[in-house]
Amino acid sequence: MLEPEPVSLDYRTLAKYQVIKEIGRGNMGTVYLGHDPFIDRPVAIKVARERALRPGDDGELFRRLFFNEAQAAGLLKHPNITAIFDAGTDGDLYYIVMEYVHGGTTLEQFCHPGTLLPIKEAVAIVYRCAVALDYAHRKGVIHRDVKPRNILITDEQDVKISDFGIAVMPGDTQPGFAEHAGSPLYMSPEQIRREALTPQSDVFALGIVTFELITGRHPFAGENISAINHRILNTEPPRLSDLRADVPPVLERVVERALAKDLAKRYHSALDLAGDLSIVFDFLHEPESALSRQAKFDASRELDFFRQFTDTELWELINASTWHHLDEGGTIIMEGEVDKAFYVVIEGSVEISKGGRFIDVLTTGDCFGEMGFVSGRRRTATVRARGRVTIMKVQAPLIERASLTCQLRFHKLFLHTLIERLSRATDRLATDPPGELRASDGAK
Repeated sequence: MLEPEPVSLDYRTLAKYQVIKEIGRGNMGTVYLGHDPFIDRPVAIKVARERALRPGDDGELFRRLFFNEAQAAGLLKHPNITAIFDAGTDGDLYYIVMEYVHGGTTLEQFCHPGTLLPIKEAVAIVYRCAVALDYAHRKGVIHRDVKPRNILITDEQDVKISDFGIAVMPGDTQPGFAEHAGSPLYMSPEQIRREALTPQSDVFALGIVTFELITGRHPFAGENISAINHRILNTEPPRLSDLRADVPPVLERVVERALAKDLAKRYHSALDLAGDLSIVFDFLHEPESALSRQAKFDASRELDFFRQFTDTELWELINASTWHHLDEGGTIIMEGEVDKAFYVVIEGSVEISKGGRFIDVLTTGDCFGEMGFVSGRRRTATVRARGRVTIMKVQAPLIERASLTCQLRFHKLFLHTLIERLSRATDRLATDPPGELRASDGAK
């Protein structure tokens, strides 16, 4: 694919528009901030890449694709779809004049482990996208390239779907589009198979976008296009709850249905998807005392156990953990239960007991539960809150879904902690009377 090449237009006019500065680049051209002097408003002006417009079959196809955006979006008047005001040529330059989204940035920035939005905000964004896509589908337009880069979001959480350059138009039967069918990471199974597209293809792509917004990872990521295609066609995506612990089951089911490979099992329309997303809101009322993700990150970063984690790795661990606030006497681990989890005291202290007898106290930054995490065997001690306490709970299956670097870092520190515990236990066996070994020094 040709690299986007900028067009030097700063501080000049293009047709009737004043060009102010470059604000972005894409596969189809360069985007400038402009000014419409007749209506006195800012506009975004997309100028086609000159090299791609050279005579020949490819140049003709590119021109058709470029103006396809103007034709498609020109049919659509929706608050969550970027408006098209004008299109034309000025000498050798081809341009499209669009609505300027002030303060707008793409959803890409929120698709990484360290920059994830609260689930409620992410669901609200996807809901608006689904409603906008349903509107387009009812007009006979299939976007065919729904992805984070083509969705703008403002500081006020206003959503705008953009870039209809390869959209399927009403009655469109022209050949040639199949080779320009979108971005491999966001293609539906039928898109990969070059089958006829329907609104359900956009639903599948929006399902992928939702997955990324919630987890910071792509459900079908691969080393190359062939691997990506194989996974989209043949493998099921990871469960959302395996990558982010605070995902409600109802949202997990919604995303699974949006990503169904069988059209009969996938949402029939984007409006159906929006309807179920509206139900999800009922399950997303967090208590006022719940910590924000940033507060969790800041609290974890202060503890010795997490100091060696990079920011990205720490975000992954936070996404894969659950945080619990307990009052005096609240039970964290009960002797005899099976609980394959590892715990870190974020704030406060906990009391260890065995057979009803006090053993020890652990405080902020201490961790416990190593042997149960490794072996899944029954717990040999009880752990309760000593006053108000905040605990991070990390479950083995969630760590197994984290990136390799995060897993390696976690297990390295985990083993270091375990070795220290066993060393202290060995030292105490040499000096303490039998039966006096503290539970905190041994394997619980």
